[in-house]
Amino acid sequence: QVQLVESGGGLVQAGGSLRLSCAASGSIFSIDAMGWYRQAPGRQRELVALQTSGGSTNYADSLKGRFTISRDNAKNTVYLQMNSLRSEDTAVYYCNVVATTTTSKLGMNYWGKGTLVTVSS
Repeated sequence: QVQLVESGGGLVQAGGSLRLSCAASGSIFSIDAMGWYRQAPGRQRELVALQTSGGSTNYADSLKGRFTISRDNAKNTVYLQMNSLRSEDTAVYYCNVVATTTTSKLGMNYWGKGTLVTVSS
């Protein structure tokens, strides 16, 4: 009912920048929150950044100052600007959306398929 399409991953050298995008489409009634998680090899999925419809933003403490989340509500799109990338930022980055649809007013979590970010040292 809600489809998420991520883009912007790739290979970058340490110290470089990347911008991820995630566009949500489908039978969306409202979006409560949009954000990003990541999962590095051998590790659990962890929060990167999340922004609610009210504008509240939550970042992983270790990423504050380097990563910035933003949204284009008109396009149902969330972005993640990643600066000063480090090798430890290498991971699959997943878009996450909490939304209600035209057929269900119960907010549900939706996940993108993930986009790989590789930072070479």
